[in-house]
Amino acid sequence: MSHFDIPPFSDKGQAVSFGGAKPGAAGEAPKPAANSKMSMPTNPTAVFKNESTLSDGTHVAVTTLDGKKSGFKGKVWVWAPKEYNDPKFAKSGFPVMIALPGGSGFPVNYWMGADLKLQASISKWYSEGKSKPFILAMPVLNPEGEQSNKYWDASDIPGQPKMGTWLTDDVPDLMRENFRTIKSRDGWAFMGSSTGGFASLKAVLKYPEKFKAAICSGPDIVPDSLMWKGHEKEKAENNPELLAKQLIDKKGSPDVYLAFQVGDNENNKRTLPDVQKFIATYGKGPIHTSLRVIAGGEHNAKTYVPNMGEGPIEFISKVMEGPVE
Repeated sequence: MSHFDIPPFSDKGQAVSFGGAKPGAAGEAPKPAANSKMSMPTNPTAVFKNESTLSDGTHVAVTTLDGKKSGFKGKVWVWAPKEYNDPKFAKSGFPVMIALPGGSGFPVNYWMGADLKLQASISKWYSEGKSKPFILAMPVLNPEGEQSNKYWDASDIPGQPKMGTWLTDDVPDLMRENFRTIKSRDGWAFMGSSTGGFASLKAVLKYPEKFKAAICSGPDIVPDSLMWKGHEKEKAENNPELLAKQLIDKKGSPDVYLAFQVGDNENNKRTLPDVQKFIATYGKGPIHTSLRVIAGGEHNAKTYVPNMGEGPIEFISKVMEGPVE
């Protein structure tokens, strides 16, 4: 029964605490200095339930977030590496990576599953000096499940649930409320595959003052939801190509770092040339890019996770901060 995560024979569904009490409370770390780079949990503390326990004792936990800014209510899975609870880092803020799936990304975010080994891989890469010890936020990507040609391009499409605001405001707010994080953009990144890769690319280009880097695996490059019909202005405002051009043209734009990876056996044969064209056109000025072409790689998460450790995670980790006091 434990093997199948069936309560009470497993700890699935049990409450998980990541230590969200305010600084200065009994038993908590003292309030950080005014010039500290880290931010203590701001509260309110969310109710997290255990989804699974990894071999190192860390937990993937889930909560239902009622987004204050988007008005959308959905699930978010979270995970913190074992270093987060190491006394050595008790006063340290950790970097956050918002991990987005492909497909509908609803009602679950597939990165929360143990089969893809994203969490274990991050721990391994950190031990090898390749990666920062990222906290993961794994929200649902869309407000509904698989429907014919119906998806939201991780955007605030007029008249639709505000999935752009959900991903770039409400989810980061949840992480700040419940974890020791990093105040600046140097501690905030995205990663995603397929439609999640598009969402990650767009988020960093649209809000470079908030997010510094993204790993984009097999991504779409332009928005193409059918629900943009009649909303061309808003569609353009969520087009990574146009956002990249604006960033390049604007003097003093913050630098962003985009690590692409694409299999050479993707089901959409346009994916690799589209990414290569984007890099050739926009990979300049404040936009720093890398590309890993995966030999024999297909359009799936099982291809992308192990290959993140062969360049992409190191590319963004070199420019990210954390843990910091």
